Formats: sequence, C-alpha cells, structure tokens
Amino acid sequence: MAAPPSTRPLKIIAGADSFGCTLKDTLVSHLRSLNIDVEDLGTSSYYTIAAEVGRRVSSSSTTPTNETRGLVACGTGVGVGIFANKFPGVFAATCLNSGEAQNARSINNSNVLAVSGMSTSPESAIEILNTWLNTPFKSPCPASEFKPWPEEIESFLDNSVTEMSKIGPESSKDPKPSDSCALCCIAKNREFETIEMIPGGSMKIVRESPTSAIVRFTAGSVEPAHHHTFGHDLVVLKGSKRVWNLSKSEKYDLDVGDYLFTPAGDVHRVKYFEDTEFFITWDGQWDMFFDEDLDAAKDAIEKESTM
Repeated sequence: MAAPPSTRPLKIIAGADSFGCTLKDTLVSHLRSLNIDVEDLGTSSYYTIAAEVGRRVSSSSTTPTNETRGLVACGTGVGVGIFANKFPGVFAATCLNSGEAQNARSINNSNVLAVSGMSTSPESAIEILNTWLNTPFKSPCPASEFKPWPEEIESFLDNSVTEMSKIGPESSKDPKPSDSCALCCIAKNREFETIEMIPGGSMKIVRESPTSAIVRFTAGSVEPAHHHTFGHDLVVLKGSKRVWNLSKSEKYDLDVGDYLFTPAGDVHRVKYFEDTEFFITWDGQWDMFFDEDLDAAKDAIEKESTM
C-alpha cells in the first residue's frame, strides 16, 4: 500500500516518444486532475525527449519547499530511462508495476519515472504513478517486506544518494574527462558470450524478460535473413551497419546514435561495415529463426552492391 501523499509542492516535467505518447497523455491528465503542476514537453525521439526531461530535472533546484520530478515514456520505458539518467542528480527508474515504483522511491529516491507504452495499461500506469508520487524515500516497501528499514540500511541509503549525486559533474581532480557513457561502463568489465549461430557476433544480457542486451559484431559480419517472435528496439553505440527489412522492402543505414524498431515477425538481414556495438531491448526471451543461410545472405548483399 502506498504511503500518504507528500505535502511538498511538486512539479512534473513530462515527455514521450511516439510509442509512449498515448500513455504519457493519460498520466499528464491524471497529474493535472490532482492539481500537480505539469510541464508537458510533448512528443519527440525517445533519446531527445528523455535527455531534455533529464536535463531540466537535473538543473532544477529541489528544496524542502519545492520539488521537481520527471515523467518519461517510450515503447519499453528502458530507453528513456537510460537517456534521462545521463544527467547528474537524476535517478530515473523504469517501473512496470506499483511494487517496482515503491522500491524505486524507497531505495533509490527516484526522481524520474519511466513507463512502457507497449506493456502497461492506462489503469496500471496510473497505479504505478500514484505509488511513485506518494512513496517517500526510505519508507517501507516490498524490498523491506514492508517493514521499517534498520538504522544501518537507512544510513547506507542516505550515503548512496550522496555518492550518486557526485556522478556526472566534471571534476578538476580528474585529468582525463571520461569519454564513455553509463551504458558503455556497464559493458566494460563484463564478459561477452559468442553468438554461435552468427560468426563475428557476441552478446551480453543486461536484464532478463523484458530483456536488454549489449551486442557486438566485428567489421564485415553478416546476419542472414531471420525473424524473431518479439519486436525489438536498438540504439547504435559504436560503428555502423545496414539493415534490410525484407518484409517491408526497406533499407536502413545506421550510425552511432541511430535508433531502429523492428516489429515481431519481420524478416531482416544485417551487414556490419565496421566493428559495431549496439544496445537492444525486447519483450520475452531471446530467440532467432533463420530464413536463409549465410552464403545466400552474402550473395544477396554482393549482388546488390554491384547493381
């Protein structure tokens, strides 16, 4: 059960991409029905809108008499959370149920809520939002079995928020400014597993069901035409690739920062022009069904390049 509403005046900065805009509009209407001040930034690409919400929350001054939080939505809720979190003092959490919202507020003092436009009903999203709004930091939550946190845990939580707020700002003591994003740091010290079905590929699962992963392919690698039982979102972190959506007779050239959504069942072929790394997320467990072999894929790509 959610804690009583906070008495602190609250402002919400909201935004979404095209996959999350309908759910965002529903939640904005709900917030306004509660007489909460909302600045709706509208709809844009998920990385642009999430970064703007994160920037504004980061730059807002939160005091005992005023608080600014953020609300972001995309297809899965994952991408917008990642990009909002690139700003110091922003603690964005993707929540698919009210228990996760309660944990995010109690443990992480989350100040940006990320929701999934494709996986969350309006009714569930309102319940998630209400819980997130009304749960104070360090309050009893599912993770504490709804019991008050012990004193040593409360102390740990206080210190963790203090330490997190130091992540991001440039420091004069650091002789080499970091050129890596938070997602790259997640991957840096993790072991990637070879994708046996496709030479040159490797993968690191970051989260299971809904699943997120970081995938790498060496230059020249080819993914033969294949399809999945799930739709998937991807963002290129490094390198470049070409994707042929054979079901739609469309072709996409993707570079660093580019985003692509491929619907479930769409047959697609991929060529990597250089060492490439991308973040991908999808619903359910990973699967892959081939519609051609590797030699046929290479022949088709070669034939196109000579036309």
